Amino acid sequence: MTHKTPRRQHRGFTLIELMIVVAIVGILAAIAYPAYQDSVLKGKRAQARTALAELMQQQERYMTQRNTYLAFSTAAAGAATFKTYSGDSATDPAYTITAQACPGGAAITDCVQLVATPTKPDPKVDVLSLTSAGVKSCSGTEKTTNPKLCWP
Repeated sequence: MTHKTPRRQHRGFTLIELMIVVAIVGILAAIAYPAYQDSVLKGKRAQARTALAELMQQQERYMTQRNTYLAFSTAAAGAATFKTYSGDSATDPAYTITAQACPGGAAITDCVQLVATPTKPDPKVDVLSLTSAGVKSCSGTEKTTNPKLCWP
């Protein structure tokens, strides 16, 4: 006489196994999401630096043609002549760019300062600026501790 042992069929996952997977995914997400956000901000900053450099080239061309730089404080004022934002879309830019006379009392005919202001918060770098004299700066919290974040 043969004795048959009942077979237990396993179907799916146990609740403990699912909870372990959920915990692991949660830990990975907690680590990966801030790194992703930081990476996105770095990309936006790079776009802003590129936009500032391109706009400075346009300002220099304007200067050679008219013997003055062009100051503007809104996109509408400079839009006819220059690209006043960073990124691909004027309707949702990462940074808006303005132009003004350099600090210290310099006239707009002698020196221009371009200022890129983020449209979404970026506390580490915040506002980027570039002057026609080549002075680069930013106003964020990492300005003194990690200046390479502003202008690598």
